[in-house]
Amino acid sequence: EVCKIIKNEPATASIPIIMLTAKGEDADIVTGLELGADDYITKPFSPRVVLARVRTVLRRRKKTEEKGPLKIHEIMINTARHEVIVKNERVELTATEFKILELLASRPGWVLTRNQIINQVKGEDYPVTDRAVDVQIVSLRKKLGPAGKYIETVHGVGYRFKE
Repeated sequence: EVCKIIKNEPATASIPIIMLTAKGEDADIVTGLELGADDYITKPFSPRVVLARVRTVLRRRKKTEEKGPLKIHEIMINTARHEVIVKNERVELTATEFKILELLASRPGWVLTRNQIINQVKGEDYPVTDRAVDVQIVSLRKKLGPAGKYIETVHGVGYRFKE
């Protein structure tokens, strides 16, 4: 709940979160990451591993901050502030929806397979089915309203953001 609150507030959305917990079931890990955690570490853990993961999350954050807002069609994506604005209206997205939108919009015209989207958004070997991407896309289109038309389905392949 705290992670969800932090990631949904514009002032705190860019704060990286690493969950350190004894809960190591797949469902717990998936829930933590989908609520916005940048990483998830289960006990027992090595301090060296924690330090390496912290450095990785901070490196990713630095790259994100170096990029300016992405404006395409009537959609503005501000990665540093973790916000999406469509026609001057703020759109509330989950962390996963935000990452998928940012990925697709940053490469207009490129077709990305479901597997490529999962790997880019959640990392390699993330335990999720390809159809989970379809569910996220449906939700994303709905939240974007008329601007959702820019996310195109390429049947039998994946998705692309319209040029």
